[in-house]
Amino acid sequence: MQECKKGKVWLIGAGPGDAGLFTIKGKKVLDQAEVVVYDKLVGQGVLGMIPAQAKLIFVGKVSGHHPIPQHEINEILLREAQAGKRVVRLKGGDPFVFGRGGEELELLRQHQIPFEIVPGITSAVSVPAYNGIPVTHRDFVSSLHIITGHTKKKDEAEIDYEALVRLGGTFVFLMGITAMPKICRGLLKAGIEKDMPAAVLERGTSAHQRRVVSDVSHLAEDAEKAGIQTPAIIIVGKVCALEKDFHWAEDRPLGGFKIAVTRPKDRDSSLADKLSMLGAEIMLMPTIETKVIADNKPLEDAIHDIRRFDYLAFTSPVGVEGFFNKLREMKKDIRDLGSIKFAAIGSATREAIEKRGILVDLMPSVYSGKALGSLIAAESEEWGSKIGRKPEVLIPRAKIGTDDVIRPLEEASVKFTDIAVYDTFEASYGETDKAGAISKLIDFAEEDVDYVAFTSASTVRGFVTASGLSDFSSVKAVCIGKKTAEEAEKYGMQISTSKQATIDSMVECFLSLQP
Repeated sequence: MQECKKGKVWLIGAGPGDAGLFTIKGKKVLDQAEVVVYDKLVGQGVLGMIPAQAKLIFVGKVSGHHPIPQHEINEILLREAQAGKRVVRLKGGDPFVFGRGGEELELLRQHQIPFEIVPGITSAVSVPAYNGIPVTHRDFVSSLHIITGHTKKKDEAEIDYEALVRLGGTFVFLMGITAMPKICRGLLKAGIEKDMPAAVLERGTSAHQRRVVSDVSHLAEDAEKAGIQTPAIIIVGKVCALEKDFHWAEDRPLGGFKIAVTRPKDRDSSLADKLSMLGAEIMLMPTIETKVIADNKPLEDAIHDIRRFDYLAFTSPVGVEGFFNKLREMKKDIRDLGSIKFAAIGSATREAIEKRGILVDLMPSVYSGKALGSLIAAESEEWGSKIGRKPEVLIPRAKIGTDDVIRPLEEASVKFTDIAVYDTFEASYGETDKAGAISKLIDFAEEDVDYVAFTSASTVRGFVTASGLSDFSSVKAVCIGKKTAEEAEKYGMQISTSKQATIDSMVECFLSLQP
């Protein structure tokens, strides 16, 4: 982003909810935001992409409920930009498709604040698509019409139904759920076929999207019976009948699953991406944060004397990163490591080591600290007979590491140096900005999550603190291993445990479950 004395505002369309539909440009701009002003309708997956350093201002707009009036939102954008900030106005769907984006630009233009528009994918086409309804089809329609269900001055828009019916095509009504009976009556009175297919689509592109497909004569009644609520859109046209053949979203292996991923932001992509590709809706809820210890004299001393060690044992990818960052900081590289052997707790840690051009010598078949310690202890006896002394092990790991990995070494009288290279903290959520708007990205009780993915005992503890729940008996937990499952059991969660302590095994565990 270009630096501006007055600051600058970007209006970004966040899409209909599915984080995978957020645009590449939108993500690049958001990554550099200093202030983010966002709506209730922005999907949680997109909110999870907001950089940690950004100031968050929640303006809470949903259809029919605007706790912060539009003119105040406009003034917030102006104020933050005049303070020299890079401001992102994050809006559901597209900012110019009934998103009031034009109104938000007027005040900025008056004060000569520079701005850019980053279009988003509108729900008018994406939500029908996720429900198997193409808004255009050459065999059925030749036009598409997007209509708002209400206007700035009226709760219900004045729609020229006769003109619509004469035009024909597909009609998509946004923000029209409360006006649905009137819309259907207006179309019927204007002469539309009584059996014209029509549908109402609730929470489109989410794991729990629902649809009611009927006809214009019965849609309002059928939607009421189904208990359809906002956010939802209405679509009228012959293309609605195609959903029987073209539905697909719920047919995916994990379609219908909403999964909270609790890994730290810098380590969530592998699990989140795999689950998303199988159809799950991902709610990024990093419950812990990791921070490499910068001023680390014990690690520096160990690296200065690195060739006294025979094994370098890593228990996590973060430990690998912390060690090699310090190595580079000290102007050393892998040539300084001599003939040291590398040990890894599991496949993810092995991959982190091998990215540095080093092949791992030891990795247990069971991915646990105890198994790693036992394997090193067994190997060190044979290795010790070759070198004529007891081997020595360096273990760069978390500050709060358990004794599982070192206990087998102690029992086998293997000499080791255990050094903390990073610390783990519980993630915090919620803050109040200067305008008094509450910024709370995570409200677990309101998110309707099916499962929570835990990859360590610390993510469980972080979740307990961050979720705001007092009773965890309804939480369905998928845990990566025995230690993680034991921690979840303490809180009475419903537990499923992967067969192996790997991300792929966790994915297999999810595939065996029901949403």
